[in-house]
Amino acid sequence: MSADRIQLYSLPTPNGRKVSIALEEMGLEYDAHRIDIMEGDQFTPEFITVNPNSKIPAITDPDGPDGKPLHVMESGAILTYLARKTGKLMPSDPRLQSETEQWLHFQMGGVGPMFGQFGHFYKYAGEKCTHPYPEERYRTEARRQLAVLDKRLEGTDYLVGSQYTIADIATFPWVGCIDWGYAAWEHMGVDEFKNVVAWHKRCDEKPASIRGASVCGAEET
Repeated sequence: MSADRIQLYSLPTPNGRKVSIALEEMGLEYDAHRIDIMEGDQFTPEFITVNPNSKIPAITDPDGPDGKPLHVMESGAILTYLARKTGKLMPSDPRLQSETEQWLHFQMGGVGPMFGQFGHFYKYAGEKCTHPYPEERYRTEARRQLAVLDKRLEGTDYLVGSQYTIADIATFPWVGCIDWGYAAWEHMGVDEFKNVVAWHKRCDEKPASIRGASVCGAEET
């Protein structure tokens, strides 16, 4: 641990990957700490000091806006904070900044919760919930959101024109999670959304994305 580096507390979930990928893309130095949510690491007093809501990811920036250490929780807030701090992954044009923030909030308020609920009932609920309604409801809504993304990505490389932003970084790990997290790519019919598939591949194959995806994995401490 270095006193002059950002401290990242995370796990390679979709939300966790957002921040590690952003840190890698921005070229910021950081120390990574695995918070094993299955072991209850998020409920330790030490972690609650960083994030009182006991969720990953969270960061501590030793050099906050006032020069003092700052804890930042919530993945969307962390991405916005880092973009402002570095001037990277956020357009300079005010209109495009607004568009970036809108699509970031689309992920935070829609894609994350709906995809997550789908994954829960499709893969994890098991014998606890045998009724088909919850999984069908969240699958339908997740597909609707994939259609929204697909329309947005017509004729453009990224969610905000030609510029790769925190909105892309916030969203593409959730699309990927349908495969590597839930093993539901075919069940969700993701390949029907051609623009989404091409965009996800474009984002996922970036060197920083590849590096960031494994941060705080099982081999991390």
